[in-house]
Amino acid sequence: MVIATVFLVLLFDQWLKFYIKTNFTLGQSVMMIPTWFELHFTENPGMAFGLTLGGKWGKIILTIFRILASGLIIYYIKSLISEKAKYRLIVLVSLILAGALGNILDSLFYGIFFSESTWHQVAVFLPETKGYAPIFMGKVVDMLYFPLIDTILPDWIPYMGGERFQFFRPVFNIADAAISTGVFAIILFRKRLFDNEIEEKSVSIVNTEV
Repeated sequence: MVIATVFLVLLFDQWLKFYIKTNFTLGQSVMMIPTWFELHFTENPGMAFGLTLGGKWGKIILTIFRILASGLIIYYIKSLISEKAKYRLIVLVSLILAGALGNILDSLFYGIFFSESTWHQVAVFLPETKGYAPIFMGKVVDMLYFPLIDTILPDWIPYMGGERFQFFRPVFNIADAAISTGVFAIILFRKRLFDNEIEEKSVSIVNTEV
């Protein structure tokens, strides 16, 4: 189940990134659902949802952190399996792992396997010349954009009146979505997901006192 979850997320994540990278110029957009959803190609040198961690060393540190975090998540999943945790919890943690691995692949290998994406030229996979960046320095491909609200705020609103307001602005990818889904679902349903452990601890405490 863990392998299937990770494999499917990585499959769709990397397929869509490969398609966007080799068919879109940087900044190109295609409207999928009018005023609601579009594919918008952008590259992110840092963290999820367009956030960055400055400079070359920041990028290397971030990638190393992702790799270490993935190792800890794998260890945690093994612990959950051995403790016979709920399947839903294992799947949600597997989503987080898959998302982390998806963005790690971009950072590690995309700079080697692809040429540079520009505003006027589509990238080439396995170019005759070397790729656009060394290992650890690849950029994460983002493309999912949901401009649910894009309007000009009324003039009567203090400080922000007359300015453009957009929601949801960040552009992200399937890996980011997998991480966010896993984290938010665990937070939202934590009582249901962990109630077995709470009950077992309560029973053990009662037995000890008896």
